[in-house]
Amino acid sequence: CNFFLNQSTYTVGNGPHPVAVIDVNSDNKPDIVIANQNGNTVNVLLNAGNGTFNAQSTYTVGGGAYSIAVVDVNSDSKPDIVVPSQSGNIVSVLLNAGNGTFNTQSTYTVANGPYSVVVVDVNSDNKPDIVVAGQSSSIVTVLINAGNGTFNAQSTYTIANGASSVTVVDVNNDSKPDIIVPSQFSSTVSVFLHC
Repeated sequence: CNFFLNQSTYTVGNGPHPVAVIDVNSDNKPDIVIANQNGNTVNVLLNAGNGTFNAQSTYTVGGGAYSIAVVDVNSDSKPDIVVPSQSGNIVSVLLNAGNGTFNTQSTYTVANGPYSVVVVDVNSDNKPDIVVAGQSSSIVTVLINAGNGTFNAQSTYTIANGASSVTVVDVNNDSKPDIIVPSQFSSTVSVFLHC
């Protein structure tokens, strides 16, 4: 074997773009979660063991997905799916129903052109919040977790045009997470220190 065997391929939706690999059904085997940029869908391929995967399960989300996060947002120890959708200017949240299945999406309005998402606790309440960078709107949106997998209305922060990604990390050692957003069209990076 020359490091890797020949590829195995699995059918997914139209225009697969962001992918996450994480155990979604608590069997200690990593599964594949993929959002389809052109298909308004998310596919979940459960790990069947020995490096093989079952056929896709499909869930509806908004269109134009460029990023995905799979994180437990409702404190039930099961990872949920969070997908920003450029065509609808929404974030879709699909709560994990158990056994590798997911509930129908709940949607939250965000600024135009949501491109990149991070799910992390930004207000120190031990509940993960949603941070989305808008590529075409020059805005970062923060959705605070209200509990039980629901989120409050957006708070917005202006950035330079063309956000290409977002990360949240404490950069000034005050134990509070800060937001960092590079902007490809302005050749700048924006840093929002937590107050």
